[in-house]
Amino acid sequence: MHDKTPMTLSQSPPLPQPFVHRLHTQWAAEEVSALCRAINRLDEATVSLRVNPLKPVAPKAGWRPVAWCDGGYCLTARPDFTADPLFHAGCYYVQEAASMAVAVAYEAMETKPALLLDLCAAPGGKSTLWRSLMPSGALLVANEPVHNRAMILRENVQKWGHPDVLVTASLPENFGALYGLFDAVAADVPCSGEGMFRKDPDARSLWSEENAARCVQRQREIVRQAWQCLREGGYLVYSTCTFNPAENEENVRWICRELGAEVIRLDTNRFPSILNQDGMLHFLPHRTVGEGFFLALIRKTASQNTLRLRRTEKTTAVPHGWIKEEKDFVGIRQTDGTICGLRTALLPHSTAIRAAVRTIATGVEVAQPKGHKLQPAHALALSTLLNKDNFPKAELTREESLRYLSRQSLTLSPSLPRGFVVATYENHPIGFLNNLGTRANNLYPTEWRIRKTII
Repeated sequence: MHDKTPMTLSQSPPLPQPFVHRLHTQWAAEEVSALCRAINRLDEATVSLRVNPLKPVAPKAGWRPVAWCDGGYCLTARPDFTADPLFHAGCYYVQEAASMAVAVAYEAMETKPALLLDLCAAPGGKSTLWRSLMPSGALLVANEPVHNRAMILRENVQKWGHPDVLVTASLPENFGALYGLFDAVAADVPCSGEGMFRKDPDARSLWSEENAARCVQRQREIVRQAWQCLREGGYLVYSTCTFNPAENEENVRWICRELGAEVIRLDTNRFPSILNQDGMLHFLPHRTVGEGFFLALIRKTASQNTLRLRRTEKTTAVPHGWIKEEKDFVGIRQTDGTICGLRTALLPHSTAIRAAVRTIATGVEVAQPKGHKLQPAHALALSTLLNKDNFPKAELTREESLRYLSRQSLTLSPSLPRGFVVATYENHPIGFLNNLGTRANNLYPTEWRIRKTII
C-alpha cells in the first residue's frame, strides 16, 4: 500500500488533443478552459473518506463535509492510512468524493430497494456506501468478476462489518438467470477514465478515441446481460468516471430506448455546483470537490418475469454465544468447513443467488475449523454481529496494534484468561488472538498483513 510520489505538471503527459477538441463540442469554451486548468492542477487532487456509521469516529480538525453524502469528508492532506489501526478496523473508507453521489440517487428512489446488486463493485467504495444507505435486513450483493479484485472487494466489505451482504465473483451474464430478483442494480461500468486524468495522470497515455468507442459497446453489453435480473419498476444506477457523452448520456438514452426504461431526473437544487443536464449529473473538478464522475438514475419500464424462490439450502448451527441476534441467523457451511452467519429471512434469496453465480462470501464468516475444533473467523471480529460479551478484550496501543496488523507476536496481560481474545484499538475490534499464557498466537489473516515498515 505504498503511495505514489506526486507527479508534477511538467512530468505528466499533456491532455490528448482529440479529448480537448471533443470537450469543446460538449460545453462552452469558458467551461472547457476551466475544466482543463483544473485537470492540470495535479497538486489539487482531493483526498476524501467516508466514516462508517456502524463504527463511528469523530471528524478531525480540517475535515470538510462532502455536501451530498452524510459522513463523507475531504481532507487537507493525505495521511498514511496504512499506519492508522482505525483504517484496518473499518471505521472509515477512503473514497473519491464525487462517487459518494450515489447517495443522491438512493434518496431519489421512491421505493427503497430490499435487494440491490452492485454489478461492478471492486474495490468496494460504493458497495460499502450502498450498505450504509440500505436498512438492516435488506440484502446487498457486491459483485466483481475479476478474481484478484473480488478478493479486495471481499476484504473491504468484511472490514465494513455489516452482516447482510453477499460477495460474488461472476460475469454479468450469469445474473440474467435471476429473473426480476433485484429492486435495484448499480452499474459503475468500466470506462475510458477521463475523470481520473488529474488523480492518475498515467490515464492520459492510455486514452484513445478507439478505446473510448470500445468502452461504449462494453458498457451496453454489461447492462444488457444483467437487465433481466432487475424487476419491472426497479432502478438502474448508471455511473462512469468519464466526461464522454457517448459513454454517458448517449448510453443512457440507448438503455431507455432499446431495453425499456425512463430517466428519473435527479434534483441538485441543494448542490448548485454540480452540472445537471436533464436530470443526469456531471461532477467536474473545477466545480465540485473530487474528480470527474457521471451519474444517472433509470427506472425499468419493460415487463419482466419474476423468479420463483422455491428452495433453501441446508443450514447448520453457529457456535452458541458468538454472535448477537443469534435467533435471527442460521449457519451456512462452506466447502472448506467455514461456518457463515446469514439472516434467516434472507436465506431464500441467498440460495437462489448462490445457485446462479459464484459466491465468495455469504453474510459473516463466524467460525473456521482448526483440527477438531472451531476458531473464530477474522471477519467476525470486524462484524457488528460479534457478541463482545463472549470474548475477553485486549485493548492495544497504537504501536501494539501495528505490530498485530503486521502479524507479529504479542504478549498479553497476565490477567487475561487463556483462549480467544478480541484485540481492540480505541475500543474498535481489529482481530482475534489466541492467548496461550506465555505468548499469544496472532490470528490476523496473512494475506491482509501490513508489509511496509511504519515509523
